[in-house]
Amino acid sequence: MRRDFIIAILVSLLLHGGMALTSLLPKEKAEGPPKSEEVPTIEIMTPPPPEPEEPEVVENTSEAPQDVAPLAPPMQADSISAVIDSPFVQQIQAPPPPGLNRSVGAITIPTGRPVTGSGGNSLKNVFDLASLDQKPEARVRIKPVYPFEMRRSGLKGEVVVGFIVDSNGDPREPYIVRSSNPGFEEAAIQSIMKWKFKPGKKGGAAVNTRVQQPLNFNLDAQ
Repeated sequence: MRRDFIIAILVSLLLHGGMALTSLLPKEKAEGPPKSEEVPTIEIMTPPPPEPEEPEVVENTSEAPQDVAPLAPPMQADSISAVIDSPFVQQIQAPPPPGLNRSVGAITIPTGRPVTGSGGNSLKNVFDLASLDQKPEARVRIKPVYPFEMRRSGLKGEVVVGFIVDSNGDPREPYIVRSSNPGFEEAAIQSIMKWKFKPGKKGGAAVNTRVQQPLNFNLDAQ
């Protein structure tokens, strides 16, 4: 019992001593409100007004202006011009004088069909086949060219060409005796003019002979 009383007294003393010590400690100062940060300020300085410009002084001289020679415009370089003859210009040969005779070896192809069915008679001493001792014979035969328009249309025809086989065996003065279609006539004449013959003979000498030769235009034979 006595022991418990002593422990209680010690505990009480410790409590009172701790409180006394706490009162002796320096009290912490209370923190005041936070100070606001100072915002830096910028001071705007106005520039000084510009100084007035001095007026420009123009000197008035009484001297007359000197004459200035006008500038001549630049001259262009001479360009070289070439005269080129156009390839499409064809010079027309002047017609022969009316008194000039036709050359003996010239071949004339009639532009139209003779009405009588006989050609010209510029060659002299032309004989018919019936009066010859030996008739002309063809040595070279050239096949006529089939006209394109007739071939495309599928047309057939026959042309009988009359001409003269001269004493050299060459065809002369062709003409159309008859034809089934005028479209074949030009091709027939061009073909005959390329033929070569053995001339007809009378009394052992070669003579000019009038003959007729039929030419057929057939698509199956081409």
